[in-house]
Amino acid sequence: MDTVPLIGTNFAKLQSITLYLVFYHIFLFLFRVSLWTAAPFHAKARSWVVGRIGIFKKMQAQIKPSDRVIWMHVASLGEFEQGRPLLERLRKEYPSHKLLLTFFSPSGYEVRKDFPGADWVFYLPLDGPRNAKRFLDIVHPELVLFVKYEFWFFYLKKISYRKIPLLLVSAIFRKEMSFFRWYGGISRKMAARFDHLFVQDEQSMELLQGIGLGSISSISGDTRFDRVIEIAASNAPVDGIEQFKGNKPLLVAGSTWPGDEKVIARALADSSVSELKIIIAPHEVSDSHLNSLLQLFPQAQLYSSYHYSTNPDTKVLIIDSIGLLSKLYRYATFAYVGGGFKLPGIHNVLEAAVYGIPVFFGLHHQRFLEAIELVQNGGAIALTEEIDPGYSLGVHLASLVQEPLKLTSMGASSKQYVFEKQGATETILDFIRKKWTLN
Repeated sequence: MDTVPLIGTNFAKLQSITLYLVFYHIFLFLFRVSLWTAAPFHAKARSWVVGRIGIFKKMQAQIKPSDRVIWMHVASLGEFEQGRPLLERLRKEYPSHKLLLTFFSPSGYEVRKDFPGADWVFYLPLDGPRNAKRFLDIVHPELVLFVKYEFWFFYLKKISYRKIPLLLVSAIFRKEMSFFRWYGGISRKMAARFDHLFVQDEQSMELLQGIGLGSISSISGDTRFDRVIEIAASNAPVDGIEQFKGNKPLLVAGSTWPGDEKVIARALADSSVSELKIIIAPHEVSDSHLNSLLQLFPQAQLYSSYHYSTNPDTKVLIIDSIGLLSKLYRYATFAYVGGGFKLPGIHNVLEAAVYGIPVFFGLHHQRFLEAIELVQNGGAIALTEEIDPGYSLGVHLASLVQEPLKLTSMGASSKQYVFEKQGATETILDFIRKKWTLN
């Protein structure tokens, strides 16, 4: 009696999946065409295209069939920083294996293509049944780790079919995502391909339980906490910054965009912060952006040409290179983290908070759990557009300079928050040790 309804249900699911795959193939085709079309005019599109030319031959020439490979895939630079603590621990834990790191985005690959913690760093070839098969034939990984948001249908399908251990780490889910919508059957199917889903928070866990994936999910926390604690512990100096700061309060503004920079310039108009020193490390260090910054801050010097002996009165320093920001925060009295006046939102607030300093950012922070929780525990302040954010930032900075106890209290709250959240890397490693024998 139940056979006909069951057949009907399965047929409907099959139709839904088939329709999705048709659209997915169309998306992949259009995505590839759009990038090839944009490449002559857009630097990132050009890097994406050029970086993948001959990618399989390059991998085949370097990865031997006898190599024992652990593969980590990340979308871009932010996800790399999340995966990095785990990658470095895997290097120590499994010295007989070689580590492959792949990026989807040029903004991650171009910065970390020479990362010494991996044996190989490549772009991930665009998803598709042939590409996924060829990639896995060459790489033949014994363990695969995807970081945070990466879901590629054919890669996940073929990894699962080959019964290669597959983990998603530092993931975070929100109820508006397709996994939890009526049309999200194929997304749920992709999530189910993983052997285990390590999520950052209780809300993500509850959402996964609601779609029947609770048995392969657990809360590990965010590996970025481990990473920023490690950076802070290294205490690596940056040339010239101690002299630049002197005995003045210092605001380090990191990963800023034009909207953030206008807010900072407005804050400087407050006479109460006239003694303040400022370091701006913009998200983009193109010549055009640096020139715009020099116009906005006429009194500024570029870091590459700054010398304290010849410029002792410089109040604004603009960092015109990549890779210093996480080290610069250690000198800060307080920090401003950029991106909050530009969607999709703010950059890494933990890099600053780990040093026990108050943190400021803009209104577009609601998608970032750590930012929300930092505000709640008193370690950060989110600027809004209800009050002129530049004016508000100036008032807050002046208040903290004039009230040392308030400054110390906010900083202590920031640091406590970060250190209470460490341990995700060890949780994931312990799972790998118990689940699979890789040595």
